[in-house]
Amino acid sequence: MDAVDYVKPADVAMAMVETGRRKLALAPRDRLISIVLLGLELVTGSFALVPLPWLSREASASAVVVNWGWVFIGNLIGSVAYGALIAIALTNMGTAAPAGVAARIVQVAEAKTIGYSAIGFAGMVTVFVKAMLCNWMVCLAIVLAMTTNSVIGKIACAWMPVFIFFAQGFEHSVVNMFIIPTGMMMGAKVTVADWWLWNQIPVTLGNLVGGFLFTGFAIYATYKPRTIAKVLAPTPTGVPAE
Repeated sequence: MDAVDYVKPADVAMAMVETGRRKLALAPRDRLISIVLLGLELVTGSFALVPLPWLSREASASAVVVNWGWVFIGNLIGSVAYGALIAIALTNMGTAAPAGVAARIVQVAEAKTIGYSAIGFAGMVTVFVKAMLCNWMVCLAIVLAMTTNSVIGKIACAWMPVFIFFAQGFEHSVVNMFIIPTGMMMGAKVTVADWWLWNQIPVTLGNLVGGFLFTGFAIYATYKPRTIAKVLAPTPTGVPAE
């Protein structure tokens, strides 16, 4: 009989640590080329997984930060480059006024920046909390996809958390790397300072807290490698502990 398509939490925790270890081993060139051309790395997912080898004392804190930096740069390059192409396509290279999708992108770019700045401190707290909640869901999707070995299982597991973060209007730093500069290219009344001070920086920090603290660290602390042998040890009835 075929094995059940289910991966136990302790094994998921080990897979998370191994994934973080693999990401840390990538050379900067590989990180950039994979990110820009193939979309294989997102800094939001790295916020949850890359620190785990550091928690296991298998990597230095500086290696984690350097990894985040390269992945962030790669995501930014890819997002802005794609946004420039989209802006050209939607406005006939600037000869047509934004309409339809283009007008909506401009509206969203303004809402994500000057919309928060208009309410001051409350706006800053709001954008940070939305970013925390966003990457909690995104990283949960990544972890849930590790609980199954089938393609359809991974899609089914990851779909709901991602749907939640989109449906509830949370803030994702890589999405905003695309949507805000693209809106700016098409006439959004947003400055570079507005983009970074009222969105990109607080959203990135919120994504870091949400992804690492609420997902990566929480699962690691429960199923960390040094307790895995105990977790997997048979109970007196011979049934593996869950």
